[in-house]
Amino acid sequence: MNTLVINCGSSSLKYALIDEQDTLLLAGKRERLSDGLDDVESADSHAAALHSMFEEIRGQRIDVVGHRIVHGGSEHAEPGLIDEHVLADIRRHIPDAPMHNPYGLAAVNAAREALPSIPHVAIFDTAFHAGMPRRSTTYAIDYAVAHRHGIRRFGFHGISHEYAAGIAADFLQRPVNELRIITLHLGNGASACAVEFGRSAETSMGNTPLEGLVMGTRSGDVDAGVLLSLLREGYDVNSLDELLNRQSGLAGLSGRSNDLREIEQAAAEGDDRSRLAINVFAHRARKYIGAYAAAMGGVDAIVLTGGIGENSASMRGRILQRLEFLGVILDEDRNRDASVQRDNDYALITTPRSRVEAIVVKTNEELMIARQARKLVQETLPVPSMTIPIAISARHCHLTAETFAALFGPDARPTPVKALSQPGQFACEQRVSLIGPRDRIDGVRLLGPLRSVDQVEISRTDEFRLGVDAPVRDSGNVRGSAPITLEGPAGCVSLPEGLICARRH
Repeated sequence: MNTLVINCGSSSLKYALIDEQDTLLLAGKRERLSDGLDDVESADSHAAALHSMFEEIRGQRIDVVGHRIVHGGSEHAEPGLIDEHVLADIRRHIPDAPMHNPYGLAAVNAAREALPSIPHVAIFDTAFHAGMPRRSTTYAIDYAVAHRHGIRRFGFHGISHEYAAGIAADFLQRPVNELRIITLHLGNGASACAVEFGRSAETSMGNTPLEGLVMGTRSGDVDAGVLLSLLREGYDVNSLDELLNRQSGLAGLSGRSNDLREIEQAAAEGDDRSRLAINVFAHRARKYIGAYAAAMGGVDAIVLTGGIGENSASMRGRILQRLEFLGVILDEDRNRDASVQRDNDYALITTPRSRVEAIVVKTNEELMIARQARKLVQETLPVPSMTIPIAISARHCHLTAETFAALFGPDARPTPVKALSQPGQFACEQRVSLIGPRDRIDGVRLLGPLRSVDQVEISRTDEFRLGVDAPVRDSGNVRGSAPITLEGPAGCVSLPEGLICARRH
């Protein structure tokens, strides 16, 4: 089962094709799709990136598509097959994640249009945090107001935090449910998570992805009173949204860029605002580490991941300095030399004397999405749909004399090997291959005797594998059914109709 993973954000599109053994078959990335300021330009650039992706994967076998959706709200604590209800939920949370959900939704719509015959699964960034205790999800505002408006803390980057904690547990050779781990996902978006015995106990992002750490263009924590002051000064909702989501963070502090590499270069050249941006970023992250160690009553490992966490040794060093009281002793050489790739996805950066391990992890959200999407489809699709109250017949085919001759030769005859329960019918020695738009299925048994109409019966899972839309019918009712190509030792036949998911008979 091959899973296409689509991760579409405000400024980038990442995609990967991953097989059932977790082997990466294909991957691509489109960055800097827009500056986030021009909606028309953004829409055009995202559409072009999606078109380019579909061109690149043309001809590849795809069995399921997994989509990263940032905000699923309280409705989605687990992955979900995408239908109109899920689409409506994604759309409803656009105001809560304006830099993420609109682009995720656009990618879902484009992919469903391009690949309409296969299941699409939403993997929600909020799901890993759904089990946080109420003390972590509750804001200290009027309880009735919060309840009425659904104001609570959700948390984000859950896919990455869960993956990073799992890699750390593997490195420590201990079950994740025995460990207290602090994970830092540091990139253009940034968040911290306290993973206590395998579960998210606390995280820095809240009702929206705006709370918490300093980010590329987002502010992170800001005193709510500051926003009231700005409203009194003439700011409105839209201008505050623009300020907090797109004109703050590293970009707002440095006045240069949201790219830490550019800011570090400017700081090295003496730019004071760039130095301030770096210091504020590191200080905020370090502060959360201390808070989460206290909240969990200790910590066994600290994990740094995401673009900054994986690639900036200087930022890792700044964040981890002065944490010796927790038992963190940074190894400067290991930190400087740390390099993580897909085939070498972690690096230890603390000394042997360190009681708390600090580990750099190459995040792999695409792999986590593929695993979760695949698991849901495998658990869901073999079970007959609730709208189909009877079982589906196993795959086989009935052929006319003309089609049989074209596939096996004019002198061939059906060779019985086993009588069936239906009087006069038998399983034949001969087998054919079914060829669909996406894949083929070999070794499909022919049943005899020959008939007056061709009929090919497959299961619902075969339908997804072949990339066809076969109607559920009673056996014998093939008028207006799906087309299919058959291949035998003597040739191929393309049937204009005859492919069905037959009710058991």
